[in-house]
Amino acid sequence: MTQEELLEQIYKKDGRAFTTLYDMYSKSLYGIIFNILNDREESEDVLQEVFIKIWKNIDSYNDTKGRFFTWILNIARNASIDRLRSKSHNNSLKNLSVDNFVHILDQNGSAPAKIDAIGIREFIKKLKPKCIRIIDLLFFKGYTQQEASEELELPLGTVKTQNRSCIKDLRTLLQV
Repeated sequence: MTQEELLEQIYKKDGRAFTTLYDMYSKSLYGIIFNILNDREESEDVLQEVFIKIWKNIDSYNDTKGRFFTWILNIARNASIDRLRSKSHNNSLKNLSVDNFVHILDQNGSAPAKIDAIGIREFIKKLKPKCIRIIDLLFFKGYTQQEASEELELPLGTVKTQNRSCIKDLRTLLQV
């Protein structure tokens, strides 16, 4: 069955087609969600929410605006970010540092993920303290640049400029 045929069946609310869709994409979407949330239980919950959204909103998918996988990927990404920004999730992570995230990955990640996370952490430690703080907020804690600006009490433009500079410095370290 082609993707177009599958989508036709899903538009008709065919449960078997939806099961096929789940089998095709659940692992990829879970990986994306887990990469954002770093929590197995929450990632599984968000994955379930994502497939419910796909089922309920399939009529809003328009193939002239992009590929189907991109559409469901955006649903997964946005749902994950929404979960990160939720009040309960933010309260549970408010005081965690980069070291805490390595501990979380150590509990839930596969061996290659652990090695990668620990390796990245070591490179991040070599950056200037302001870069460590910005990367911690933007990439590990999921803050927007505006939220990081407020947290750091810096103008938004300064956060954006420092973020670009920090990423450039991190790339340089990774290339050595």
